[in-house]
Amino acid sequence: MTSRYDSVFLDVVSRAVVPLIQIFALYVVTHGHYDPGGGFQGGVMLAASIILLRVAQGEESYERFSRSAGLYLAAVGALAFCLLGFLPQLFGGNFLEYGYAIPPMEAVELRYWGIFFAEVFIGFLVWGALVAIYDALTTGGYE
Repeated sequence: MTSRYDSVFLDVVSRAVVPLIQIFALYVVTHGHYDPGGGFQGGVMLAASIILLRVAQGEESYERFSRSAGLYLAAVGALAFCLLGFLPQLFGGNFLEYGYAIPPMEAVELRYWGIFFAEVFIGFLVWGALVAIYDALTTGGYE
């Protein structure tokens, strides 16, 4: 399914809708720590926007988001989330427990930023993983 779908309407609409989907998805990811939604929902929307481009534009869509980009994005998101989770343990806390104060920051501020970055990293992980799964299913795996 890497060939282009021959529809001018689908091409124009997908090029117009994808940036709007991505902006809303980034909003959902970045506001997930105090509003409904978060990293998983925003990551799914980001992946859906890339998959829409894959279906509508075929091989041309790989110029914007390569086949290996999904794997790298998922790996960076997972690694960053794990590092964020283990960071409180350096200061005597538990995994993903942001209440322990680093000298210049208060516990409330640490929790706020910790959950914010956790949502962002989960969003990257889900985004990359779903695009990588789609690419592996449609192209028969990775070289």
